[in-house]
Amino acid sequence: MTIDVVIIGGGIVGLSTAMQLVERYPQLSVTVVEKEATIAAHQTGHNSGVIHSGVYYAPGSLKARFCREGMEATYTFCHDHGLPVDRCGKLIVATDEPEVSRLKELFERSVSNGLDPKWIDAPQLRRLEPHIVGLQAILIASTGITDYPAIARTMADILGKRGGELLVNSTVIAIRESSDGVVIETSNRTLSCRFVIACGGLMADRLARMCGLALDFRIVPFRGEYFRLPNTLNGIVSRLIYPVPDPQLPFLGVHLTRMIAGYVTVGPNAVLALAREGYRWRDFNGRDLWEMVAFPGTRRLLRQHRGSAVRECINSLFARGYLAQCRKYCPDLKFEDLQAHPAGVRAQAVRADGSMIHDFLVLRGRRSLHVCNAPSPAATSALPIGRHLVDQFSEAFALGGSLGNI
Repeated sequence: MTIDVVIIGGGIVGLSTAMQLVERYPQLSVTVVEKEATIAAHQTGHNSGVIHSGVYYAPGSLKARFCREGMEATYTFCHDHGLPVDRCGKLIVATDEPEVSRLKELFERSVSNGLDPKWIDAPQLRRLEPHIVGLQAILIASTGITDYPAIARTMADILGKRGGELLVNSTVIAIRESSDGVVIETSNRTLSCRFVIACGGLMADRLARMCGLALDFRIVPFRGEYFRLPNTLNGIVSRLIYPVPDPQLPFLGVHLTRMIAGYVTVGPNAVLALAREGYRWRDFNGRDLWEMVAFPGTRRLLRQHRGSAVRECINSLFARGYLAQCRKYCPDLKFEDLQAHPAGVRAQAVRADGSMIHDFLVLRGRRSLHVCNAPSPAATSALPIGRHLVDQFSEAFALGGSLGNI
C-alpha cells in the first residue's frame, strides 16, 4: 500500500501538521511516524509550558508572525477542547541600568509586533509581585501557560478519528526520494508514500540529509536545566517573571514560570549537551558528539560565546551560581528551595560560520518538506506552522485545489 503523506515526528509540530492535513484533505491517507514509544517525548514534553506572545522576535520574521497567530490559536484550541490554560501574563524585569536600556528596546519591539506592553516602574512592580525587585519592567498581559503534551495528545486523537495513523517505536533509518515517490526504511517496517513532511526536531538535519539536501548547518543540542520550587512557594509569583535577555543569544535567561499544574519552576539555562537527547551530564552519544566537534560551526560558535559557555557550565555544575541569576530579581529564594526537575534539550540550527539560525526554517526536497529549525516558540506556534506546511504541500502538488497529481 502506498500512503499519500508520511509525517516524520510525533511532536506537537508534526501532529499539528498531520491534524490539519486530514482536516483540509480528508481524501488523503496520512501516517505519522515516531521513533519513541509515546508522542511528545522530547521538546514538546520537556518545555516550560509557556504560551509566548512574540516579544523578542524580529518584526516581519516567521517567528514573530507565527508566535502572534499561534498564541491566539493555542488559547482557542485549548478552550475548544477543554484543555488547561491560563492567560496569567508575564513581567520582564530589568535590575540594572544597562538592562533598562535593553528593556526599552524590547518595549518598542513588542509594539512593532502588535502587542500591548505596559511600562511598570519599581513601586508598581512591588505591588504586582511583592517578591520581585527591579528598576523597571514591562508587562505582557497576553502571555500564558498550558499543557503542551495534552495538546499533542488531543491532536493525535483528532488525527485518529479522521482516519490518520500513528506508528510509534519506528525509527527512520533511511529515506529514498525519487520523482515518483518516497520509500522510508524504519527500524521495523518499510513505508512507501507519495510525499514526506519531516518534523524531526533534534534529528531534523539528519532527515534532510537522508533526502539529499545540501545543508550549511547542523543541529546543535543545548540542554536547558530546570529546578522546581517547593509547594510552599507555589504562590511566590502570580505571573511569569523573566530577566532581560542577552541580545546576542537566542536564549531568554533563567526565569520563574508558573506551571499549569500549580507549581513554579526556575530555569532554563543553556548548556551544550553531549548527546542530541542528552537530558543529563552523564548522557553521552559518541556519534552525536563527534558530529558536533567535527562541524566547524560548533567550534566557531563556542569561540564566539566562550564567556557565556563557561558561565553556563559552571552554573550547571554549581547550582549556587544558577541561584544567583534568579536572586537578582527574586532575592527571597534560597539554595534549599531548588529541587530537582527534568531538563529539556533545545534543537538549535547552527551555520558553518558559527552563527545561529534565529528564525524558523523550512526546506523543500523533490517530494519532501523539512522543518529544519523550530526552537522556541515552536510549541506556541505549532498550529500556524502546521498550516504553513500544509500550504507548502498544497502549493507543491495541488492542481486547482484538487491535489490531483500527488
